[in-house]
Amino acid sequence: MSSQFPSTPEFVGLYQPSRVEADVTDLEVEGTLPDCISGVFYQVAPDPQYPPMLGNDIFFNGDGAVCAFRFDHGKVSLKRRYVQTDRLRAQRRERRSLNGVYRNVFTNDPQAAQNNSTANTTVLKHNGVLLAMKEDNLPYAMDPDTLETFGVWDFDGQVRSATFTAHPKVDPETGDLLCFAYEAKGDGTPDIAYFEIGAFGELKREVWFKAPYAAMIHDFAITEHHVVFPVIPLTVDVERMKNGGPHFQWQPDLPQLFGVLPRLGSADDIRWYYGPANGFQGHTLNSFEEGSRIHVDMPVTGGNVFYFFPQEDGSVPPPETLKASLMRWTFDLDATINKVEPKALMDFPCEFPRCDERYTGRPYRHGFVLKFDPGLPFDGENLGAPPFQFFNEIAHVDVVSGDTEAWFAGDAECLQEPIFVPRSPDAPEGDGFVISVLNHLRSQTSELVVLDGMKMSSGPVARIKIPFRLRMSLHGSWSPL
Repeated sequence: MSSQFPSTPEFVGLYQPSRVEADVTDLEVEGTLPDCISGVFYQVAPDPQYPPMLGNDIFFNGDGAVCAFRFDHGKVSLKRRYVQTDRLRAQRRERRSLNGVYRNVFTNDPQAAQNNSTANTTVLKHNGVLLAMKEDNLPYAMDPDTLETFGVWDFDGQVRSATFTAHPKVDPETGDLLCFAYEAKGDGTPDIAYFEIGAFGELKREVWFKAPYAAMIHDFAITEHHVVFPVIPLTVDVERMKNGGPHFQWQPDLPQLFGVLPRLGSADDIRWYYGPANGFQGHTLNSFEEGSRIHVDMPVTGGNVFYFFPQEDGSVPPPETLKASLMRWTFDLDATINKVEPKALMDFPCEFPRCDERYTGRPYRHGFVLKFDPGLPFDGENLGAPPFQFFNEIAHVDVVSGDTEAWFAGDAECLQEPIFVPRSPDAPEGDGFVISVLNHLRSQTSELVVLDGMKMSSGPVARIKIPFRLRMSLHGSWSPL
């Protein structure tokens, strides 16, 4: 077995593994950090500890490595640790990768851990612990200060599903954690479970129901009285997995499917809405109610974004043919028809949307997204084609007026998911700062950039230097001190 990582697009440049655990006190800061930014920016990256057992792998199959950037009185310190999952501990014991095809336990080495989770998708502090989440298993809990791993977290035995979302939401009125599980009874099952867990850890609501078929539900939307589950046309087939195939397969004939459930309802109250076929609806920006209508704002792409989950015949669309924009889906609870068509809010490709989370599930107007503008300069002569997940701008979007203000990062730079930090607890919506990891592709270095959310085009008010390269991450969160 090779002791080197492959020289494939999934393991070079932006995706070259970092494999670093570190403590760095008082990072170098260029510019001035506002004292009002006081808290911890947590984020997690898939960062494989060992070269892939099968010779190559997809980005999403890396071991979870958590960064904690602590902001305090104009200073920033960094702590980075791997989540000590059962999977990682087994690999370290054998000193090699033990895992095969992504989310396919039938292809793992016999020495692999039974729990296949990498805990690599989202980190969020709740009830005194930091939850590291991957949607194929229950979360792992970590100490939010030391990043020591406590172990698998089932909320004191209250959550009995086989899986758990990597995109829970916090109700801003109650502090409750709203969450769900798909494939909730195991691989390939159409079962979905919805949970509401109180700010102090008590299970308040639990509803189980079935989707029309088993498929990916990566994110969901909440409002004051409803939750919405976007079912992406990436279906699951256990027999295919047993034959060594992928967990997910794109089905262009299937619609974009949405399940709408009243938060105080039962399984009998779920209502399914059907959108256009061959569309990818991944992450939600925000959602809210207006009378009998529920609005869900999210980027939508007209085709399969994930080239590593192709159609049955192996085909994937060329990236340049995929059209994406920020869309609004409206579900009218009084309507007799269950067909929905999205309405474009913006006309540019964007992803990794974030809102001012004090307004989660409520009427809002301000959002922050990563944006791709193909008309801006890119140093393709020296860098070749842009990598997967390439976004060269970070933008503030006003979903009421349609206005956008963006900052261009440079001709050899790309940004990672932003988070929003309010200027103060009672500041107006959107008044605060946006923080993002910026990757420099020529030098293969990383830094944090801090921008004023209402003055995006002015560029960073501060740049925080990171003394080692960070691999491309997925998601993160902000926790005030």
